[in-house]
Amino acid sequence: MFLPIRDNYEALIGDFEWAIPDRFNMGRAVADDWADREPDRIALQAYSPDGHHAKLCYGELRDRSNRFANGLISLGIHAGDRVALLLPQSFETVIAHIAIYKIGAIALPLALLFGEDALEYRLRDSGSRLVVTNRFGLAKLAPLRSALPDLLNVIVVDGNDTSTPSGTDDALVFDALVEASSPVLVAADTSKDDPALMIYTSGTTGPPKGALHAHRVLAGHVPGVQMAQEFMPQPGDKFWTPSDWAWAGGLLNCLLPGLMMGVPVVCSPAQKFDPLLAFRIMAETGVTNAFIPPTALRLMLAVARPRDRFALKLRAIGSAGETLGREAYDWARRELGITVNEFYGQTECNIVLGSIAGLGVTRAGAIGKVTAGHRVAIIDEDGRELPRGRAGQIAVRRPDPVMFLGYWNNPEATAKKFIGDWMLTGDQGVMDQEGFVEFFGRDDDIITSSGYRIGPAEIEDCLISHPAVRLAAAIGKPDPVRTEIVKAYCVLADGFSPSDALAAEIRDWVKERLSMHEYPREVAFVDDLPMTTTGKVIRRQLRDAARQEILPDQPRSQLVG
Repeated sequence: MFLPIRDNYEALIGDFEWAIPDRFNMGRAVADDWADREPDRIALQAYSPDGHHAKLCYGELRDRSNRFANGLISLGIHAGDRVALLLPQSFETVIAHIAIYKIGAIALPLALLFGEDALEYRLRDSGSRLVVTNRFGLAKLAPLRSALPDLLNVIVVDGNDTSTPSGTDDALVFDALVEASSPVLVAADTSKDDPALMIYTSGTTGPPKGALHAHRVLAGHVPGVQMAQEFMPQPGDKFWTPSDWAWAGGLLNCLLPGLMMGVPVVCSPAQKFDPLLAFRIMAETGVTNAFIPPTALRLMLAVARPRDRFALKLRAIGSAGETLGREAYDWARRELGITVNEFYGQTECNIVLGSIAGLGVTRAGAIGKVTAGHRVAIIDEDGRELPRGRAGQIAVRRPDPVMFLGYWNNPEATAKKFIGDWMLTGDQGVMDQEGFVEFFGRDDDIITSSGYRIGPAEIEDCLISHPAVRLAAAIGKPDPVRTEIVKAYCVLADGFSPSDALAAEIRDWVKERLSMHEYPREVAFVDDLPMTTTGKVIRRQLRDAARQEILPDQPRSQLVG
């Protein structure tokens, strides 16, 4: 299941074959398999601003996850039960994940940034039996308990052995449960196809759906991560991501593959991305490899001379979640000396396209090529493969180890996700003669204006290349003449203020650099863009606001005809 090291892309892809054992357990793969060989090998390192970065070795990870697994069993958690994790990046988060997999239960990672409605929906829809959280999450759960009849217990990680957190007398204490349980455990003899993990989709195109994954999803991710991270593992590698581990990006593009490969993973619990802190974390812990989403990379552009200010050891950066864009791509090359390896996937089927600059597979504005072990094509609406150079929908052929088992309790939505053996991504793109795939945007994000079909990604890339624009989103606004017009929402960089003149300047900037049919006829300045917890812009909210001609809570709109 690991990549052979090759000196060219064609040999790498041609030589690769999947070798995932029929009996496979994610928990054992990320902890016990290393602990049995090298118990003192470092698995995790927790960043601390004071420089005292705590470490956890594989032997401790095995023993503590065994204890917590036995604790879950004592509370009546069985194979197939859903256990929610409402936690930041932390040792306890990893221990809980591993314990859940070891007993054959299903982990449900949830973001602490979720509001009460989002939490209630996911916990109720999944029928979660138990939640592991901290005091912050506990406060959010308190008013929801009566609406969650399936929820039997809550475990809090920041309590202690002798007292229960104030106002939480119905919550159990993580450390107490671990210390009271045996470190001896026989892990469940799971099949590679048994369910292990459920991650809810972002909800950018409707109500979130629980994408259920099997144990094989971890093994399926490793080759793609190895490509994005330039043949990880290498001696001295250390891995970090600012992405929430509740998202497939943080969990499956960094944490679990890193542990499976024996690479120490750095954790940092901050919820709001801070570019200066990101550089500090990487420099002070000696991070060599990182997964950094495009939005975070764009925010890092504001940090001047990073290599002069920070003792960085970075050798590779992977990025995914949205289109990276030329601005961030060129900045990383210039300021970090690194070509960012952009890759592509979604919650249901991840890292199926990607780049590996070390083998020459890199191009600004393109996702990359098919990653090892996957079959990806551009298809038409009837499921027919299109010739190279023709635009259509990006689709992935089943069977595929990273492909989801289906949507939780939603067979109709699962069926709609496929045409024959092609899994539909809902994303538009084109594959050129060399095999590079360029992403245009989601089907519902495509803007139809005066007969043209316009993807938002290129417009947004152009917008943020303007010195006044820090973040941007482009959507289609209904128009009686053109069907839709392009409307841009811009978050300004420090030192710039909204004005009609600046809006006109930005409009002309895009018109001159793209085309007459792609420039935004309306420009709105906003303080923030609506985003999912994974850092993706929720364009649906912007489209709804544009239809109403009012952007809620953002009155500073500068419109240019």
